[in-house]
Amino acid sequence: MQYNYKILLNKEEDGGYMVTVPALPGCITQGDSIDEALSMAKEAIKLYIEELQSRGEPIPDNSNTLEYSLNLETE
Repeated sequence: MQYNYKILLNKEEDGGYMVTVPALPGCITQGDSIDEALSMAKEAIKLYIEELQSRGEPIPDNSNTLEYSLNLETE
């Protein structure tokens, strides 16, 4: 089975990147570089899916999600 996930990488003040997976609540990891953060995200998602499967729960993903970015200026 193939799943599609949007991930968010947030640069940390002290270095590295925090990764969250909005479709999987509580699926959070981090890495010292973008490459490491992406690798850690793949592993975290895999483990999350395995846990859902073991409990017989549905596996959400972002295959039907549209993504937009908005810039907003305020006075």
